Amino acid sequence: MAGKERAVRPAILAAGVFAAGLVLALVPVLRGALVIGKHEGDTLHLADIVLRMADFGQLPHLDFMTPIGIGAVWPIAIFAEAGMGFGHAFFAAQALVAALLFLPAIRAASSRLPGGLAWALALYVIVLCLAMVHGEANAASSVSMHYNRWAWAMAYIAVPLAMFEPLGRRRPGLDGVILGLMLAGMAMVKVTYFAAFLPAIVIALVARRDLRTLGVALVTGLAVAGLLTLLLGMKFWLGYLHDLATVAASERRAAPGEDLGGVLALPAYLTGTLTLLATVIFLRQAGRMTEGMVLLFLVPSFVYVTYQNFGNDPQWLVLLGIIALALRPETGVTNGFGWRLGTALTLAGVMAFTLGAASVVNLVWSPFRMAFTQQEAPRPLLSMRPQDSDVLVEGARLYRVAMTIAGDRPGMPYADYAELADRDEPGVLNGEELADCEISTGMDAWFETAAHDLQGAGYGGSSILVADLFSALWLYGDFRPVRGAAPWYYGGVPGLAAADHVLVPLCPTGLSARNAMLEALGTSGFTLTEERRTASYILLKPVAP
Repeated sequence: MAGKERAVRPAILAAGVFAAGLVLALVPVLRGALVIGKHEGDTLHLADIVLRMADFGQLPHLDFMTPIGIGAVWPIAIFAEAGMGFGHAFFAAQALVAALLFLPAIRAASSRLPGGLAWALALYVIVLCLAMVHGEANAASSVSMHYNRWAWAMAYIAVPLAMFEPLGRRRPGLDGVILGLMLAGMAMVKVTYFAAFLPAIVIALVARRDLRTLGVALVTGLAVAGLLTLLLGMKFWLGYLHDLATVAASERRAAPGEDLGGVLALPAYLTGTLTLLATVIFLRQAGRMTEGMVLLFLVPSFVYVTYQNFGNDPQWLVLLGIIALALRPETGVTNGFGWRLGTALTLAGVMAFTLGAASVVNLVWSPFRMAFTQQEAPRPLLSMRPQDSDVLVEGARLYRVAMTIAGDRPGMPYADYAELADRDEPGVLNGEELADCEISTGMDAWFETAAHDLQGAGYGGSSILVADLFSALWLYGDFRPVRGAAPWYYGGVPGLAAADHVLVPLCPTGLSARNAMLEALGTSGFTLTEERRTASYILLKPVAP
């Protein structure tokens, strides 16, 4: 039973977790490069943000539009600015985040959980910091959504500190500082985690009458906000709110996966949802009224974060398993059906661990997989930047151009089925309907071709806004990033006023993004004068009204 297990010694726990973290941090570096097996577009998006910061001193929300918090990219930008290639800067940033969360993880685990559960919590926090995939069961390495892992790591520290009584005496000063820092970190990495977990954490502290810890956490969070305001100014916060509001209102990215009902009740999630609700009921029946109530308030936190993240991976399952096993009652406690609640909670915890096992194994193994898995004909993703050639992708994924063309538009063989196809309206540029065409692979071939042609035509050194999902043309040639533009397009025409030219791909990497930007351009009041047309793009000069 959890109540009879010995408390773990913090020094021994720290030594073991440090050794494990050191291995996970160093193993992928043995490969000599950041090897990507999927989500090249997400990697390019991250590189665009980080290298704007490192090369030009730009800041999120002030100089370019993104809903991602500065805490998700600042650690990488620090090392990139210091001269590391983007791949090694990512490795170093992961290690830095793990180092920053190391002592808070040890405190949360050793002060709230006994024995093996303390080890499970602390080790999983470090795994979330250092993994080379965001989760799920797909084994291909990816840096996509690294900030989700970092935010989950902070949530794994904050929730036990708020929910459980300490195994020893209360230390409200220490625990309050850690809680305040974890909540501030979530807000600066990805604000949806802060919004989702703050209510449950406050309720937990109030229900446990741990108001001193709550007060210290509040003061700590406000101190962090004040320090950032001194460093970045009030305009930073206003820009952050503007970018978040833009994405929340965007039809393209507000919920990048299953709908909310699906995350609760689809076959892939229903068993986890039922296990979560059963654990709430069993805790209440076992006399753990406060913890059961807090877990009930965590249900919307878990579900909302899962719903809001691409892939809808329920990373809360491991935490649920730890909670269920940690709060098992003494032998003999039963409910109205005569069920032994210690056994019921054990089964719930095992079920939660089982449901989350595929994702956990994927996360744990990912640094080793990156180090020892060989790719066929690897090529640098940032092919025109020798200093950042340490990000490798299979050459075929970057240069084998696959284009999807609508075959039911007017003049096409299947035009008779256009009404049944129910397609969106085509993109329109200056009254001209553009073909429905989208590039699904071969991203580097597109960027290199466009950059080479533009430089040959004398447009080198200019800032070019690309009407597409990505605005990373500047990473592939002698161009300047457009100030105010969005490295990942969410809506509107951010950066238009600062652009020297607008490039409209005839076959973009994101058809819906191109067409949405064309629609926004049409209502912007700017005049777009065609300057150059090739087989792959149209270049225009924007003139303000």
